[in-house]
Amino acid sequence: MSGGARTRSLRRGLPLLCLSLLGSTGALGTAPTGVSTSAPPTPAADAADQLADIMVEAQEPRFVAPTRRDQIGRIWAPVMINGHGPFRLVLDTGASHSAVTSMVALALGIPTDKAPPVLMRGVTGAATVPTIQVSTLSVGDVAVDAPLLPIVPDAMGGAEGVLGSEGLVNKRIFIDFRHDKITITYSRDEKPGRDFVRIPFHMIRGQLIVVQAFVGGVATKAIIDTGGQTTIANLALRDALERSRQGHRVRADEIMGATLAVEKGEIFDTPAIELGSIRMVDGGVTFANLYIFKQWKLVNEPAILIGMDALGMLDTLVIDYHQHDLELRTQRSARGSSTGEGMKW
Repeated sequence: MSGGARTRSLRRGLPLLCLSLLGSTGALGTAPTGVSTSAPPTPAADAADQLADIMVEAQEPRFVAPTRRDQIGRIWAPVMINGHGPFRLVLDTGASHSAVTSMVALALGIPTDKAPPVLMRGVTGAATVPTIQVSTLSVGDVAVDAPLLPIVPDAMGGAEGVLGSEGLVNKRIFIDFRHDKITITYSRDEKPGRDFVRIPFHMIRGQLIVVQAFVGGVATKAIIDTGGQTTIANLALRDALERSRQGHRVRADEIMGATLAVEKGEIFDTPAIELGSIRMVDGGVTFANLYIFKQWKLVNEPAILIGMDALGMLDTLVIDYHQHDLELRTQRSARGSSTGEGMKW
C-alpha cells in the first residue's frame, strides 16, 4: 500500500490496515496458507540495508503525505524497536495493536517462529499470523507498550508495519501535512491552537476513535481511521441515504484488508461528511457489509470509517488521547485562502 503514491483510480484491491483486537490462538494456532511462520532466507544485514534504502531514498514525503487529486495521503511514524531503526510504520488509529513486516523481524534478528501466533482481525476478515517478541518500541522519547508484534504481509509499499493505538492512551499526536511532520508527545492538557476546530471523541473498546458526524443529515458514528486509504461506510448508512434519495451512481468496488481477504462493495455518490463545522466532500465512499462492522457491532446503525482520502485533505490533524479531543485545521484557516480539494469550511 503506497504512502501517497497510488491514484484514486487504483482503489480496487488496495489493503486497508485497520486491525481489531488480537487474541492468542495458543499452542494450537497455525498460520493460514501463504503466511510464513519462519524468517525468509535473507541475511539480516541485507534486510537492514533494504529498509535503510526505503527510508532514505523514497521520493515521497518521509513522514506525512497529504491527499491530492492524484494521490491518497499517508502518515508514517519513525519508530525505534529494541533500539534499532527508525522503522517507518503507518500510524493506524483504526488498529488496536502495532505490527511489523517479516523484513523488520529479519532486520532485528528475531525469528518469527519463537513467539505464539495470534488471531488478527482486519477490515475484511481474520487470519492467524506469526509474531515476534520485542523489548522496547518508541517514537522519539515516548515509549509505546507493544511487547508482542504480529507479522503482517509485505503489502504496504514502503512502510514497515503499523503503529496501533496501544500505548497511546496518554499521548498527543500532532500531524502537519503542509510541513511533512509528525510529533508524538505526552499530553499536557494543551488547548487547541488558533484556527483549529475542536471535536470531542469517545472510544470503542478503549481504542477506536469515534466522533459524532452527519452524512446528508443522517446522524452517523464516524471512526477516524488513519490506516485506511479510502472511506468506507456500512449498509445502514447506505439505506438511510437511499431512503432520502441521496445515494446515486452506483459503481462496483472491492476492498482488501490487512489479512488480504477481499470483500465486495459499492461506491455511491455521497453527501458531505460533517464533523462539527468542517464538511468533507468525498464522492468515492464505498459501502459494504464489512467483517469489521460486525465485530464492532456497528451493523444496525449508520457508521463510517473516515480514511486518508478525506483526512489527508486537512492542513493539520491533532489527536489527543488523554483529553479525548480531535483538533482539525483546514488549508483555508491556515493559509487564509481557498479550501483544499474536497474540503469545505
